[in-house]
Amino acid sequence: MDLASSIGMIDTHTPQHIILLRVAIAAVLGGMIGWEREVHTAEAGLRTHILVAVAATLFTTLAFEIFHISDVFGQGQSDPIRAVEAVTAGIAFLGAGAIFHGRNDIRGLTTGAGMWLAGAVGVSVAIGFYFIALAVSILAVLVLAALRLIKQRNPNKPVLGDDAASQR
Repeated sequence: MDLASSIGMIDTHTPQHIILLRVAIAAVLGGMIGWEREVHTAEAGLRTHILVAVAATLFTTLAFEIFHISDVFGQGQSDPIRAVEAVTAGIAFLGAGAIFHGRNDIRGLTTGAGMWLAGAVGVSVAIGFYFIALAVSILAVLVLAALRLIKQRNPNKPVLGDDAASQR
């Protein structure tokens, strides 16, 4: 009996170095989105978005590992989709906490949406859809930057339903 199995460690379906690689990729891609928010003094920035993406990756990975473990040991059926739903609900809770409503303004909608997107990127990475996660992260940064430039040129006009109207 080796040390790992003596302390209860079991083999994962996905090799552990791949899981760690996926977590690292999620951290980098979540950081891309968070960096844009951080630079523009948003309520949730680099650290928050990295943690959201990494947590989403880990929860999704765990869900699929549990699915494979229960299948191997014949312990009934597990549904990894339920874990993805739980990740989404948790991120929605965080995003809602980033949104502030005042008398004539609402702040934090874009930050909340960015956190939600960072979670989706994390889920994509956990499943192994690296290219999609990268493309979505780049698209998010480009959209945030482009719409910010448009808003700076015309500060009194809302941009495509964005929460920019509240930042007057």
